[in-house]
Amino acid sequence: MIRRVNAALFLGIAAVTVLAVVIGKVRLPDSLAGMPPSIAPVLGKLEFSGLFTFKAFPVILTMFVMIFVDTMGTLIGLSMKAGLLDQKGNLPEIEKPMLCDSLSTMAGAALGTTTSGAYIESAAGIEAGGRSGLASVVTALLFLAALFFAPLFTIVPAYAYGPVLIIVGMLMLSPMKHLDFSDLTEVIPAFTIIVLMSFTYNIGIGMTAGFVVYPVIKTISGRVREVPPGLWVLGALSLLFFVFYPY
Repeated sequence: MIRRVNAALFLGIAAVTVLAVVIGKVRLPDSLAGMPPSIAPVLGKLEFSGLFTFKAFPVILTMFVMIFVDTMGTLIGLSMKAGLLDQKGNLPEIEKPMLCDSLSTMAGAALGTTTSGAYIESAAGIEAGGRSGLASVVTALLFLAALFFAPLFTIVPAYAYGPVLIIVGMLMLSPMKHLDFSDLTEVIPAFTIIVLMSFTYNIGIGMTAGFVVYPVIKTISGRVREVPPGLWVLGALSLLFFVFYPY
């Protein structure tokens, strides 16, 4: 990466995997490719009977806040890394990627898989030069192809791609340089977000905590007018999240 090799992260994963095979830590699969397993057992198996009950409310609220905040935080972070934010730090037409993410979430649920959407690991692709929609299309096609080469890709050990995730975390630290460290009302919420993301391994929990702390800090400091109206709504939803979260 220091030498600006675009495929540095991929080459690192491949090299460690090959080394693991050579020294006998990983066994080669019987076949390199195969048909993906059938999704018939989980396809369209949706259940709505208990949806409108009080017991379901905390679950729905938790899922909504986590998915919404996680996606928004990921989009802003990646857009800053890609240089797509405007002068005010906003992502122009953010509703378009949010709509795309929500559609993929619903499609994933109908297909029987876990929640899908924007992912922070895209920072690796951005670092390699990916900026356009074409990069996302190529990524999607490669994921599709990976379904048929699952026997090959499943031999990649965690210690091969783990360092790459650490590098991605390092890359996402760069926006911290824009923080005004002389203003504690800005630093404390940001610090809260960073710490909770790090120790809970969850972007959503860190972001929701920041949405609660930020308006509280601004109110205590007598600068309540600096809190946008929309942030009060997010703060209230985030507070409900922590109240109903199934600890």
